[in-house]
Amino acid sequence: MTMTSPPETSPTGHTVDADTVIAWNQAAAREGAGTPVVVDVRSAAEYQASHIRGSYHMPLATLAEHTRDLAAHIAGPVVLVCQSGVRAEQARRYLAAAGLERAHVLDGGLPAYTVAGGDIVRGRQVWALERQVRLVAGALVLAGLTAGRLVSPKARLLAGGIGAGLTFSALSNTCAMGAALARLPANRDVTEPEIGQTLAGLRARRHERPQDTQR
Repeated sequence: MTMTSPPETSPTGHTVDADTVIAWNQAAAREGAGTPVVVDVRSAAEYQASHIRGSYHMPLATLAEHTRDLAAHIAGPVVLVCQSGVRAEQARRYLAAAGLERAHVLDGGLPAYTVAGGDIVRGRQVWALERQVRLVAGALVLAGLTAGRLVSPKARLLAGGIGAGLTFSALSNTCAMGAALARLPANRDVTEPEIGQTLAGLRARRHERPQDTQR
């Protein structure tokens, strides 16, 4: 797959902004070139709620288990998408370790792409995982402080533990709470993508004519 992009909109580093991705798609449509491969690493429920048209769905946990298979089936640049960029950056590191260097993280995630006017497919609305994390973390801190006042001062350690966890999450650019919440039934009550089907789609894409990838 080949892809051209205007020099003035080329990404720097490991991130790419929404306007650049849209410009790539527009340039591909004009020139009959292949569009970039877009891989969404959010949960199944998040993906069903809204996703970039034509994107491939592979939750971060699945990508982590099949990184080498995915890297082997992508012939050109890939844009990784999540809600804020944290999970997409983790996915990029997995792929880089597997030898795929031409992977970019969509800066600002799906919200930025939506604001930029990108083509979005919408379905059943659910809370984004990052929003769920904020709710649970806030509730635990509030519970710890309340229990510390009414039950035992030691309960305030819960609030301190949550604060320490959030600090570590920011410093390491990971989120253990988010990973745990992603496994809850509410976030998995839709069909998870079959890895074989996703890889087959990517394999077929490599052999399509460039204009056939405009989907």
